[in-house]
Amino acid sequence: MGATEPIQWRRDPDTSRTVRLLWSLGVGTFFAVTVIIVFWRVFDMATQVGGQSIVAAALVALLITALAVAVSDDAERQLERIFGRLSVSVPSGTSLSRARDATLGTVAMVVLIGSLMIVGRIVSQQGLLGGVGAGPFTGLAALSLPLALVAILLASFLRSVGAYNPDERTVYLYDPDQSIDLDLITDASVRQIGDVAIVNFDYAQPDGRYVQGPRRIVVPPRVAREIVAAVDAR
Repeated sequence: MGATEPIQWRRDPDTSRTVRLLWSLGVGTFFAVTVIIVFWRVFDMATQVGGQSIVAAALVALLITALAVAVSDDAERQLERIFGRLSVSVPSGTSLSRARDATLGTVAMVVLIGSLMIVGRIVSQQGLLGGVGAGPFTGLAALSLPLALVAILLASFLRSVGAYNPDERTVYLYDPDQSIDLDLITDASVRQIGDVAIVNFDYAQPDGRYVQGPRRIVVPPRVAREIVAAVDAR
């Protein structure tokens, strides 16, 4: 009987929309907050000399340019044209993809957080909503930071690259490199959420010794079923 081909999988921003979206919005939020803080300080300074419209127009132009480059099919060449004279290395390949995702997330969150702050300011100045003030809108804007951290942590948790070798009864995980010997697993349960399956392992304790290894992994549903079936058939 021939050897069974290992089942390989890869869940990262390049192959999973969920991971990509979480990473993009998470990282983009932190960049967006930085942009907004800098813009707000410059805008307040420009108010003293009547240059608010110039600062606002500059921000809009910057966001439009960043968005245009990020969605362009020829982003690398456009970046080379922009930064070529500055002797700045232009990202390519995976780095370029992550930069584009971060840019899209930043633009989206600048618009969202900025809109909340502007609406809050208008409500406060005009005394709208029964004198509630800008509190609710400012609170929602501030809430974006902890939510961004959660999004980044979820993206990291859902990211998974590995292979399952049925003949060796071993699950191999990469980045970081780890292996799980299914002969050391006494029970495996799976919980599926959309296109993600979370497999929980219970390890044996031979002679009362603690066995090191991942207690929980994220894999495609098909791989999860194969792993659980192998453990149950032991």
